[in-house]
Amino acid sequence: MHVFPLQQHGQQLCCCEEMSVEMVEELSVKAAQPVRPAGILQQNRVFLDFFWDLAKPDQEVRLKAVENLIQYLKTNNQADELEYTFKRLVDGLAHTRETARPGFSLALGQVLSAFEDVSLQSILDRIKEKHNLQKVKKKLARNAMFGNLFGALALHQSGRLSKEPQVVLGCVQLLQSLSQHRQHLKDLPTKTMMDILTEIPEEVFEEVLLGALQTDLASAFRTPEQLQLLLVALQRFPQTLKPKKLKKLLGSSTIINADNIPKLTEVLKMAARSVKKECVLPAVVLDLLKLSLKEDSFQLFWNKAIVDGMFKEQPGPTHYLSFRLLGSALPLLSVAQLKEVLSGEVMMHYGEHVVSAQKPDRFKLAPEMDVYVSDFLRNCQDSDKQLAVMVAFSSLTNQGYPVVPTVWKVVQHLQPAALQNYVEWLKTMFLQPQLDKLLDFSTRKQKDNQEGKEQKENSIFRLRKWIVARLSSIIDNHQVKKQEDLIMDVARFVFFHAFFSAKKPSADIPETAGKLSVPLDDKTRVVLVNSFFGLLLSMHHLPLTEDSAEGATVNQKRALGVTADGTMWIYHLVQYTQVLLNQPKHVQSNKPFSPEQRQAWDSMLESVASLKKKAKKGQTAEWSAFQQLFLLVGMHLFKAPEELVDIMKDLQSCVDKAQEKKAKKKKKKQATEQEEEPEWVEVMVDILLSLLSQPSRHIRQVCKTVFSSICPHVTAAALTAILDVLDSEKDDEENSAVVVTDDIDKTQKKPEDDDDEEDEEMEVDKSDESDDGSDEDEDEGDEAMEEEEEEDEEEEEEDIDEEGEVDQNFRLELMKVLQQQNALATEEDGSSDEDMDDEAMMELDKSLAALFSEQKKKTQAKKDEKTKIQKEKTLVRDFKIKVLDLIEVFVARQAGSPLVLGLVEPLLTIIDKGMSSDSHQQEQDFLRRVADIFRNQLCRSKVYCRTAGDRQGELHDLLDKLMTKTQKLSDSSVCLYYFSASLYVVKVLRGAPPAETKEEPTADRAAANDFKFMGNVDVDRVSTIFRNALSSFMSRRKSPLTAQMFTDLFTRFPVLCVNLLDTAVQHITSGVRVHQQGQACVLVLRAMQSREVQQLLSGDQWTELCAKVAGQLAACLQAVGQTESKVVKEKVLKTLELCQFLVKIVNLQKLSVDLEPLQNVLQSLTSIITFKKTGKLEDTYWAVMKHFGVMKPKVEKVKPDKEADQQAAPKKKKGFLPETKKRKKRNKPVLEPAADNSTSTNKPGAAKGQAKKKNDKKMKQKRPADGATASHPNPAKKSKTQSESKPAKKKKPKQKKGGGGQM
Repeated sequence: MHVFPLQQHGQQLCCCEEMSVEMVEELSVKAAQPVRPAGILQQNRVFLDFFWDLAKPDQEVRLKAVENLIQYLKTNNQADELEYTFKRLVDGLAHTRETARPGFSLALGQVLSAFEDVSLQSILDRIKEKHNLQKVKKKLARNAMFGNLFGALALHQSGRLSKEPQVVLGCVQLLQSLSQHRQHLKDLPTKTMMDILTEIPEEVFEEVLLGALQTDLASAFRTPEQLQLLLVALQRFPQTLKPKKLKKLLGSSTIINADNIPKLTEVLKMAARSVKKECVLPAVVLDLLKLSLKEDSFQLFWNKAIVDGMFKEQPGPTHYLSFRLLGSALPLLSVAQLKEVLSGEVMMHYGEHVVSAQKPDRFKLAPEMDVYVSDFLRNCQDSDKQLAVMVAFSSLTNQGYPVVPTVWKVVQHLQPAALQNYVEWLKTMFLQPQLDKLLDFSTRKQKDNQEGKEQKENSIFRLRKWIVARLSSIIDNHQVKKQEDLIMDVARFVFFHAFFSAKKPSADIPETAGKLSVPLDDKTRVVLVNSFFGLLLSMHHLPLTEDSAEGATVNQKRALGVTADGTMWIYHLVQYTQVLLNQPKHVQSNKPFSPEQRQAWDSMLESVASLKKKAKKGQTAEWSAFQQLFLLVGMHLFKAPEELVDIMKDLQSCVDKAQEKKAKKKKKKQATEQEEEPEWVEVMVDILLSLLSQPSRHIRQVCKTVFSSICPHVTAAALTAILDVLDSEKDDEENSAVVVTDDIDKTQKKPEDDDDEEDEEMEVDKSDESDDGSDEDEDEGDEAMEEEEEEDEEEEEEDIDEEGEVDQNFRLELMKVLQQQNALATEEDGSSDEDMDDEAMMELDKSLAALFSEQKKKTQAKKDEKTKIQKEKTLVRDFKIKVLDLIEVFVARQAGSPLVLGLVEPLLTIIDKGMSSDSHQQEQDFLRRVADIFRNQLCRSKVYCRTAGDRQGELHDLLDKLMTKTQKLSDSSVCLYYFSASLYVVKVLRGAPPAETKEEPTADRAAANDFKFMGNVDVDRVSTIFRNALSSFMSRRKSPLTAQMFTDLFTRFPVLCVNLLDTAVQHITSGVRVHQQGQACVLVLRAMQSREVQQLLSGDQWTELCAKVAGQLAACLQAVGQTESKVVKEKVLKTLELCQFLVKIVNLQKLSVDLEPLQNVLQSLTSIITFKKTGKLEDTYWAVMKHFGVMKPKVEKVKPDKEADQQAAPKKKKGFLPETKKRKKRNKPVLEPAADNSTSTNKPGAAKGQAKKKNDKKMKQKRPADGATASHPNPAKKSKTQSESKPAKKKKPKQKKGGGGQM
């Protein structure tokens, strides 16, 4: 009978999709009665591939397979295919591959959803029958459990469970039977039951499931899963599970009550331990919390179950679960509940955890809590709740210092009202620290060290220190939505308390209204001062607030450091300061200005006013930069007035002269007057250098901005002043810009760490936090002191080691004191200490104490001097790194200025000296920065001086000087910078090609003229300079020059390359070492490959060059002797690479060059150097020979000699080692016999067999000592013995090689 393929069935039945399954089956039976469905299925490969794809690990492939399978089944609508699909999918539920099970489960669920006429009961029966745990083999039991689980899950995913209540019951009963296999399935059956509960209607639950789940619901307090099942049922079916029903089930009408609390606590502990590794909050715990809020029993649940229950355990999973519950509860609680919970025991325990977790290798829950709080603040629109949470976490303190970081980023989600109130709370807490309102705790060590009043003062200092940093970080965080008024309010607050104090309130100055309950101490003032200047820097980079930014035009450049009206933030603060200074009745300065300082302040205001007027007339960056500098120096007058008064005066005279100069330019004054004009620039540079010695990053940035604006006016003298600072020798001769005194040590050294890195202040705070968080109660300053003491102790030990012996002068003084008091025992009188009376002993003690005290002072003075020198060095290095900013700005802004050429030598000198100086990290940073400016920004800049025509002689002399120095250097890395400088000088001399070349008829000719153009370069002189350098490189054994340097030269200046080519070709044979000869080949190859060189040497010159190179290569290869040296092989490789290019170009261009001598030398090369089967050298050689028509010989595989094998076979005896193994023992006789007797000598050794293994091992251990004297070092003999010991080997070439004499 004819069998229809499945495709034909599909075509016949596609129009009958409404046909029932029975009719489809009937049709298929009629069409193909004798043939089994499997036979039809075997013909359809596409259909079967769906099931393979379902088992693949890639999720995308599985999902695609499910989609395609359903589409296929719907399109074909074949009963046998559907039947086969269910069979395969049910089988696949227990697949051994874990990733396959979800794929089959999902597919089964989707197929059931698509074909609703298929009964769910039939599929459930299939699943139970196929994965029956009673019948399945023991080793497949686990897979069967998962088969049942994923089967129930598939039925749930079909979305049809609610329509077949009996199937719901069957699924639940199946899942209940699986719940006992926790070691494999964990809580998955219970979770699946909960998923089923969420889908079914209440009627089905009441009629069908309630009876089945009776046992599970009644034992809700046994496990977290059963409790969660009850909670889900309560949420889903409140009408069915009424209080009466609950009382019948549990014995009480509510779940959370005083009687159930102990049971609930045990369940919570079980839940905590179950998620120990997952670090998540179990759903049952949060559901319980929600139920407590619903039943109005939150107070009872929180206090009894969490506080009294969970925290009785040791710190661990139960504590972490409580903290996670606290974080998750935040969105669910009212303001009153939030305040109560966040000021209780749980928060206290959380604080202790944060502190103890600062130690390394401890679990830290703080990042999780940050996420909880962040999510709460982001989604909460109630500013009161937000404020309550922020205040509560900020009030959790360890001896006054809050456990949350000062840079806590959650603040960015606060509503404007909440942020404003939070800032007000911080300010109030700063002015009137109310320690009793804080949730403060101490560690055990801290409690032991507590000393009443001192402890309270320390806590207040720590709290204020955190608050100031917290306020600053709010302004510094650009993500925080804040108004301009708030920014100004914080800045005024910090500034006022840093430098002023209130006498009596004033309406004009809001800061005077707040009274300090505890006066500010000096430590707090230092923190305020540093924070204020850090705040100034943050405001300098502050973008416009969102409201004002929206009003700005799209094309307008993004303004930083200004308010909406375009005024600088610092200008607002200066105006506020002026108000404070003008109200001495209400406000008092901590360090009042002297008349001279006040005059400097007033003149600064006048200068800024005049500059603002000029800026309005013509918006120039120069006037804006000068304004910034004036304002910043003015603000710094409060910090270091003595140092900055003179700078302020110089700055004013400078700006006045700069304004005069502009006026003179307009009026075109006489040349004599113009000669005096540049002086102001030199003075300004000196001022900037003085300011850079101040430890402030803000000053550094403003100095950079100001210098950038005055760059066009900088003179050679001004640039020299900057370079002199960087030159260590000149710096030592003259007075250094940085002078270290005792005052500076105390007041400036610490700011250098803080203030110069003001925007890293928050990182310092993190270290504070870890210090405060540890068991030691000392803050950062104390820790720094301890570190200094440790360093001092180390230095003392070093001093003792260096001195080695006691100071001789001290020894003499000690002898004198002892002799004066007759305390020295002599051999004659035999006196001792016992003969001295009490008065004499007291006198002796006083004398000795005075002597040792004096000696200690001298030692301390030496140590202080050493420390001072070290600090001075550090400050000077730091200062130089800042001064490099000016050089960097000048090179970037004025790269085309002739003055840039004056930087070449000084920068090279710094690099040269820096390479040989100490390896201090700061020195390395300085050197790295100089090298980067020189190489990447100066030498490689696309913009360079184009007006060097009048300085040709000077530049040629400079080039000569640089190249002479280059050859004398010892360090190749320094040499590289000198060579780069030489190439830069040549580039400047050449200049840009004239514009006329661009109008050439063809682009090729224009390009040719471009690389031929050499501008003002004296080609002969420059060629001679580089030729001498190349000769030096090739003829000196230890040259700092490298081939790469000349390769760069050849690439950038083809004209010079052509002139140096002869020298390079000559050194192919005359190089002083083999390495240099190889490098000469590399240079010639790079030169000949250059298109520009080929164009410059076209015609006879090119042919002549090729002939010369061919001759040199032949001579070079001829000189190679028989050797296995790696260096020689490397040289041969370079030579062959050049040969390959030469032969190829000669054949391609059909040049009349005689290559026969080269070919002859190459052919003889194989006899000199042993070639391997493959390798770079061998491949290059045969690539060259290919151009001569000689191909690489193919190695033929020789078949083994069967006759020889047959002869050798009978010699083997059963139970003895084969010949291949025996060759390892060939050295047993001390004297080896001749080759003819080799087989006979081996036989006795072999015949001894396995019985002698132990003796053989002993002989092996002893043999090296005997063999060393007895064996001959003849390599021929060695190879001979090797060949003799392998008579059974099947590789004939080796036999021929070894046994050539026998044939």
